[in-house]
Amino acid sequence: MRVVSIHTYPVKGCRRMDRESARVEPWGLDGDRRWLIVDEQGLGLSQHQHRELVTMRAVSRPGGLTLDAPGLAPLYLAEPTGGEASQVLVYRGRPPSQVRAAGPEADEWLGRLLGRPARLVWLGDPAGNLVPWEVPAGSGAEVSFADGTPLLLANTASLDAFNDWLLESGSTEGPLPMTRFRPNLVVSGAAPWAEADWVGRRIRIGGAEFHGAAECGRCAVATIDQETGERGREPLRTLAARRNVDQKLLFGLQLTVRADPDGATREGRTVSVGDAVEVLA
Repeated sequence: MRVVSIHTYPVKGCRRMDRESARVEPWGLDGDRRWLIVDEQGLGLSQHQHRELVTMRAVSRPGGLTLDAPGLAPLYLAEPTGGEASQVLVYRGRPPSQVRAAGPEADEWLGRLLGRPARLVWLGDPAGNLVPWEVPAGSGAEVSFADGTPLLLANTASLDAFNDWLLESGSTEGPLPMTRFRPNLVVSGAAPWAEADWVGRRIRIGGAEFHGAAECGRCAVATIDQETGERGREPLRTLAARRNVDQKLLFGLQLTVRADPDGATREGRTVSVGDAVEVLA
């Protein structure tokens, strides 16, 4: 099994950034979902409310970020290490995150894109942003603005099997591309749905080791075309018929980052396209 693609999402909900390699940090891949768009009350905004976010390209660079979108001039932002400190909610019912404000220039840019007041914030210290649930021994609880766990892995054979189901059903929406599922790591060479058997196991990819935390229950964002912003019924309709477990529509594997076997830091490791994927005990 091998890694065939790597993706990060510098601003949560924005267009993907395709990578050849990425550094693995305790809270996920470097540059992944360290920025968040929030409303005036400090609650995170996503493609659920604003499908135009699929057109927003955010590119991480050392010490900052570049934003670009149709009809808007590119905006270059430095990490706001001295920005106004506040607390925001990625989701209702989650613990608040300590963030820094990107500033009025970024907020004005987003307001023009979204047609409503919005603020851009940055997570300067992911080490202090912890998930409010148990994590497996050897893994950390740190997370960026990701949904629940630091990374999402997807299997090309599972997507092929899913698209076969679409074809059999006569759906006019397929085949769906992998981008619809917004993964971080895409692997090939495994059997369809093999990742379901990786839950609770250690997975070595390149120079890093991960824990298979759970299969990923999909939300309505998966119905949004990541190129056009158009919304459909798939993949949720077919997953509801074929991979509905305890009312969760499953596709992909959520991962946490494990410490090295000797307990050393989890930072400084990398994953790259072409790396071998090995499922351990």
